[in-house]
Amino acid sequence: MKLDNTREQQRLTHYLSIPNLPSVYHAVVVIFLEFFAWGLLTTPMLTVLHETFPQHTFLMNGLIQGVKGLLSFMSAPLIGALSDVWGRRSFLLVTVFFTCAPIPLMRLSPWWYFAMISMSGAFSVTFSVIFAYVADVTDERERSTAYGLVSATFAASLVTSPAIGAYLSAWYGDNLVVLVATLIALADICFILLAVPESLPDKMRLNTWGAPISWEQADPFASLRKVGQDPTVLLICITVFLSYLPEAGQYSSFFLYLRQVINFSSTTIAVFIGVVGILSIVAQTLILTLLMRTLGNKNTVLLGLGFQILQLAWYGFGSEPWMMWAAGAVAAMSSITFPAVSALVSQSADPDKQGVVQGMITGIRGLCNGLGPALYGFIFFLFNVELDTMDPIQGDFNIDPLPLHSLIPGPPFLLGACTVVIAFIVALFIPEKPSSSSSSPQLSLSDNDEETPPTASDEDFEPLLQDSIV
Repeated sequence: MKLDNTREQQRLTHYLSIPNLPSVYHAVVVIFLEFFAWGLLTTPMLTVLHETFPQHTFLMNGLIQGVKGLLSFMSAPLIGALSDVWGRRSFLLVTVFFTCAPIPLMRLSPWWYFAMISMSGAFSVTFSVIFAYVADVTDERERSTAYGLVSATFAASLVTSPAIGAYLSAWYGDNLVVLVATLIALADICFILLAVPESLPDKMRLNTWGAPISWEQADPFASLRKVGQDPTVLLICITVFLSYLPEAGQYSSFFLYLRQVINFSSTTIAVFIGVVGILSIVAQTLILTLLMRTLGNKNTVLLGLGFQILQLAWYGFGSEPWMMWAAGAVAAMSSITFPAVSALVSQSADPDKQGVVQGMITGIRGLCNGLGPALYGFIFFLFNVELDTMDPIQGDFNIDPLPLHSLIPGPPFLLGACTVVIAFIVALFIPEKPSSSSSSPQLSLSDNDEETPPTASDEDFEPLLQDSIV
């Protein structure tokens, strides 16, 4: 307990000693600019993907994203651990730079563009560094709300950017869209260089230098083995994997699904993205804060998983436009799951281990980002859904819908609902946060598994994160 108080004093002293105080808003701006730049490329990406791989477009997209996701899974723990030693700011710069590096190559050389997307997965773990940054500048009472704000910013970046990108592409061509996205990515890099302060206190970094990073700490498979030794972490990670796997696949193919199966126009799709994005912002800020205070952390995760099950089942069985709109509103509510899970993991880790735990979760999400698109693409391929007859997207985006030879309009979404049901069952067994009378061990990411937890006291009580009975 004394060690925790010392670290908190170091953090506060660090903030008071520098003129430009690190805050959650620095992380918000970084995330917004990065994903706004990529959101602009929604329409050009589909065009270039089909022109480069006219046969089996879904499968090739899954392969590209699979390589990227595997590299992200391999590198996330290492980058998270290094950020615990060398600070967050330098790794924010590295991750944003390499994540956005493929953008200008989209029209210059499509083959190099897709190769760079695959290889950029080794550094495309901005979220792990961002969440560690947020953990540095917040305490546990406000951390879940801060995570929700970051996740809501991600949704906000996608409210208007796909529509803006589609408009610019239709009227001025894809080259202008790529140029604008490149300039926004450069602005993000300049913002980190000029305006983002370091969040990890100097004293914590100096103290950490005495304990160099070992291969076991950075090895993703060693991290998974360590996860398996702690039942709480194991349950959380299984929940993340099973719930994010269908979400990652949905991101890769859902807009195309709306276009060719539900017959949404390009304008309707842009409005759909905007409405769902706005609802997600409300869900991840106001509603998430209210739920965390009333239901608690674990129960908020369960509620989010329940909304995700309903959303995916509705997408799977729905065949009318109004069903997609209703399911989109439910999807906005399901977006509370990830910030709640991030807070659940963060509250169990030491202040100097936030990068490691967030890197672990981001690595699992990176693996899902590879497996999800491949899984959805393969299922669409099995049910004879392909882009072989699709013309390049131009003008009014006239795409001839292709029939599904199935009684179920969206088979991958229904399979995703089944995996989230399993995730919900697993999450039921995540233990409640230990109270002062609890004797269960605290989650530890240190090498010493026999370390005894500190005794809880009144100072440990955090009303925002206390779970209530379902």
